Amino acid sequence: MERSSLRQTISTADGKQRYVRRLFATIADRYDFITGFLSYGQDRRWKRRLIQLARLQPSDRVLDLACGTGDIVFAAAPRVARAVGLDVTHRMLQLAQGRITGHGGTETRRTISSFVTGDMLALPFPDRSFTVVTIGYGLRNVPDLQQSLREIRRVLAPQGRVLSLDFNRPTNPIVRSAYLAYLTIVGSALGYVLHRDPDTYRYIPESIRNYPGVAGVARLMEQMGFVNVRVVRVLGGLMAIHTATASAIDS
Repeated sequence: MERSSLRQTISTADGKQRYVRRLFATIADRYDFITGFLSYGQDRRWKRRLIQLARLQPSDRVLDLACGTGDIVFAAAPRVARAVGLDVTHRMLQLAQGRITGHGGTETRRTISSFVTGDMLALPFPDRSFTVVTIGYGLRNVPDLQQSLREIRRVLAPQGRVLSLDFNRPTNPIVRSAYLAYLTIVGSALGYVLHRDPDTYRYIPESIRNYPGVAGVARLMEQMGFVNVRVVRVLGGLMAIHTATASAIDS
């Protein structure tokens, strides 16, 4: 797919939704390797940082969105009353299920109540079901960011916390150009080696071009009824963790 064609495809909500679903079904079995490689091996350290920022309590009910193969779910499970992982790609959840035994066995199975195939735009849970929502690389991939945040707000209990780890879109044009060029070159090489298709991971820099960046996401969180919105920059600001709290009174 030509760069202009990919950019046009993901510029609409329907096009992006279809493209992302096909992409992650294709890369699911390579997902852990790719996230580690593109993060210089820092991916799991950043997720541990997210868990620290969540200040989890034994009574918490955690929903991890875009859970992939389960890293954040497995990190949260021993600390909380209930942990649920949701992802739109069923193969990701199959891989996550296969990892349960290696992350605490019976105790982890008790806490992780389920892995659910579902859409972040229409979460299959009642209002106020969770006290914490976590997201790893998910908000950048949804076709409608406002609707996703609205759904997160709906399923969170008042004063519940949301934490999101994702790529940033640097505001400095020189830094941004260098960052996107790096991701394009490395992603193309990985796509060819792993899938014989250099375009496979070109979606990552293209998705960042359309992403509002840390300040834009923070503003949207506030508009959707979150308070105490905070940005924790990692990797020199090329990545970031957003933290926020659902207001005590429903908006």
